[in-house]
Amino acid sequence: MLGPKQNATLDNFIPGENSQALSEITACTREKQGSYLYLWGPGSSGKSHLMTAAAKAANENSHAVAYVPLAQAAELSPEMLANIEQMELVCLDDIHTIAGNSNWEEALFHLFNHAREQATNLIISANCGPSSLQIALPDLVSRLASGVSYRLIPLDDETKLYLLVDHANKRGMKLTPESANYILNNFSRDTESLLALLEQLDRASLAAQRKLTIPFIRSLIEQTNQP
Repeated sequence: MLGPKQNATLDNFIPGENSQALSEITACTREKQGSYLYLWGPGSSGKSHLMTAAAKAANENSHAVAYVPLAQAAELSPEMLANIEQMELVCLDDIHTIAGNSNWEEALFHLFNHAREQATNLIISANCGPSSLQIALPDLVSRLASGVSYRLIPLDDETKLYLLVDHANKRGMKLTPESANYILNNFSRDTESLLALLEQLDRASLAAQRKLTIPFIRSLIEQTNQP
C-alpha cells in the first residue's frame, strides 16, 4: 500500500463548514465499527488531505490501515484490494478515476461485501456525489450510495487567511495579515498549494535570514511560477 503524505494530519486540517465530516472521520481512526463514509467535493476542498490524514491517524492509533490512491490506478492492480478488509481502516482516494474500469469496479464491489462482513471502516473520496459517478456495475452503485455522504465545502477566503497566519505561527514564522493577503491574491488558492508554499517560505527565510516581507514573498512566488 502507498503511504499517506507526512504533512497531512487531522489536527492541521481547518474544517470550516466541514466539522461534522472531520468528527466522523476521526471516529473511524479510533475504533473498528464497520463505518462507511463517502467524501466528495472539488479539488480544493481537502479530500486527499483528510484521506491521507485519516490513514496516518489510524496508524498512530496502532490500527492496521490501507490507503489506496486510485488516481494512480494505471500503476496499480485491482488485485491489491484482495484481503485488505482485514485492516481496521481502508481509505480509497479518488474513486471517480476508476469509473468504467470493469476490473477495478468488480474488485471494489467484493471489497465492500468483505468489509461489511469484517466490520472494517471504509472511507471513500470522489469529485462528485455517488449518484453522479459513471460506475457501470449496478451492484457497486448501490453499495456506494449506502453510506453517509459528506459534500466537502472549500474554505472561504477569510478562513484561508486564518489558515496561513496560524500555520506560519506554528512554524515560528511571523506572517502579517497583509503578507497573507498578498499570498492569497497572487498564488494558487487551494489549501494544499498554500501550505506547500508556506513550507518553501520557511526554508527560504531561514536560509536567507530574511523576514516574510511582501517583496521576499513575491520573489519566491515568481521563482515557483517559473516553468
